Amino acid sequence: MVTPPESPRFYGRRHGRRLRAGRQALVQTVLPRLRVSLPAEPAAVDPAALFPVWVHDIWLEIGFGAGEHLAGMAERHPDIGFIGCEPYMNGVAGLLARLDRNTCRNVRVFDDDARQLLPYLPDRCLGRVFLLFPDPWPKVRHHRRRFISAATLDLLARLMRPNAELRFATDDGACLTWTLEHVMRHPAFAWTPAGRDDWRTRADDAVPTRYEEKALARGARCTYLRIIRCADAVQDQPSLSLPSSSSRDIRSHEQQRLDREPDVRRTGHR
Repeated sequence: MVTPPESPRFYGRRHGRRLRAGRQALVQTVLPRLRVSLPAEPAAVDPAALFPVWVHDIWLEIGFGAGEHLAGMAERHPDIGFIGCEPYMNGVAGLLARLDRNTCRNVRVFDDDARQLLPYLPDRCLGRVFLLFPDPWPKVRHHRRRFISAATLDLLARLMRPNAELRFATDDGACLTWTLEHVMRHPAFAWTPAGRDDWRTRADDAVPTRYEEKALARGARCTYLRIIRCADAVQDQPSLSLPSSSSRDIRSHEQQRLDREPDVRRTGHR
């Protein structure tokens, strides 16, 4: 039985500009059919039962922004069930506008903080998780607001199957270092890049997001991590520090880039 968790405090935006009539209509008519609702009583959500078609795996995107990546991946992988989490209603409306009738069959939406949904999902139900360009919360006093933490990695470790993949992307050097340090401390996850191209280029099957394209257009360097959920029998990683020269190279490169770039203030969800 699931113990209802305390609702985490949410710091980002839930609403932006007033939605146009067409998108407001999508929120009112399409979203109720795709929405993932938390059970009234403590019970696990069956992800496969959310979809009207058979799906052979479940992939989760945390903070899908305007939905470019989620909609594109769902179209490319019709046999995968996608759950997208996004509390920013303007972003949810953007996703709904991108989905056609067929794609809607393998996409479901949780229009709230992903941390509220994760405790209700069953063990080892996820084959892939996406966290792409999350808010970096650059101020030191706001670092605890970052999505990656020991607690959220514990949740993901329970939900992801052995050898499942967590795909993380950012253009913020400090957020990158924070994420790497937390991942390398956690015994259930491993990041083992084969070379520099491993983190300098997005995965072949990935769909670029609008934020990513804007970052690249202004000359920012994006970093892409493919983090693996270790098999339970192989959870002892060598050190709590970043052990590989490649990860140190990332930190050095990103710090030099940050020293050259002007400060860019970001708030809320992207």
